[in-house]
Amino acid sequence: MRQYVVDAFTDRVFGGNPAAVCVMEKWPDEKRMQDIARENSLSETAFAVKENNSGRYKLRWFTPEGEIDLCGHATLGTASVILNFTEPELDVVVFDTMSGQLTVRQKEDLYEMEFPSYQLRSVEITDSIIEALGAEPSAAFLGRDLLCVFEEEQTVRELNPNPEKIRGQEGLLLHVTAPGTEYDCVSRSFAPKLGIAEDPVCGSGHCHIAPYWMELLKKDMLTAYQASPRGGVLYCRREGEKLFLSGKTAMYSIAELYLPE
Repeated sequence: MRQYVVDAFTDRVFGGNPAAVCVMEKWPDEKRMQDIARENSLSETAFAVKENNSGRYKLRWFTPEGEIDLCGHATLGTASVILNFTEPELDVVVFDTMSGQLTVRQKEDLYEMEFPSYQLRSVEITDSIIEALGAEPSAAFLGRDLLCVFEEEQTVRELNPNPEKIRGQEGLLLHVTAPGTEYDCVSRSFAPKLGIAEDPVCGSGHCHIAPYWMELLKKDMLTAYQASPRGGVLYCRREGEKLFLSGKTAMYSIAELYLPE
């Protein structure tokens, strides 16, 4: 099996969020896919199989701990592999996923994904949240994930949260965000429930983060920065109810996996 590792939401290797990508002719069993994801020990390993129609693929994402319903950076990485290596004559690829149909378009050096937007509801800032983060947010919201808002960018950059206490919070992941100085917003994403202490750049997290800031700033386009040690940039826009996330990619490696029968 051939495997690509792509750094997503960056234009340089060792930046952004690395995703392993396997584009296959048929599906291995779930245990095999989980074993590969665990062996890779990346935040996400994506598996794609082409369907009958050209340019359409079934896509699944696995963390080291299990399958997940939505992943932005691995979708971006998979699209870049298909559009550059598997079917370079295409400029659009459509994925059928657990979260429905996802379309990715290549626009010069950007890959633009149409993603669902999570509905956020305000939740109480509990002592447990404060203890998990080591700081008190000004607001908290819940969609699929927990989103905590701070007033200062530096607070987000300097947070040193407790992974075990984050495990006890509502939501699949926990995101922290604040208004940015160079960018419209900055954020960080933590996913200990998925075996990931900090996700370097979280596309699905921005299905929470981008809509929040778009409403607050009254903007339909914004540039977001994920302030993890690797760092990454997302270009976000909305058209009505549709949310689009764009980013660049950098190819890190192409390898052959030697798998036992």
